[in-house]
Amino acid sequence: MDRIHLTTSEWNVLDCLWEKSPQTVMELVAVLREKVGWAKSTTITTLRRMEEKGLVRQELAGKGKRYFPAVEREAAVVSETRSFLDRVYRGSVGLMMNTMAQRQELTDEDLRQLRAILAQADKGKRGGKEDA
Repeated sequence: MDRIHLTTSEWNVLDCLWEKSPQTVMELVAVLREKVGWAKSTTITTLRRMEEKGLVRQELAGKGKRYFPAVEREAAVVSETRSFLDRVYRGSVGLMMNTMAQRQELTDEDLRQLRAILAQADKGKRGGKEDA
């Protein structure tokens, strides 16, 4: 799979479309004005560029257009997470977690969630077999 690289502006648009799709230009203009303070022209320009990049697709609906995301949220998240880990932590999840733990930036809830995630990952690696 090709890596998906999204700008902050592209994330803003796709987040709206992942939340509710399809949306008309005017619906997106209203949401993005409220969410990030964009003008109508900014929304239209961003949508045009995203369509050229294959990030969104549109269909004609009467006199207007309806926009849909052309990439799945999970694919974008996985790609951007991998890119972030590669750039900042040399691809090491352990280095990232160590950095956060040393700076005491992990809450009790974060630690609980991480333990659950690791237990699930470990269970998956062992084919669902429990230790005897």
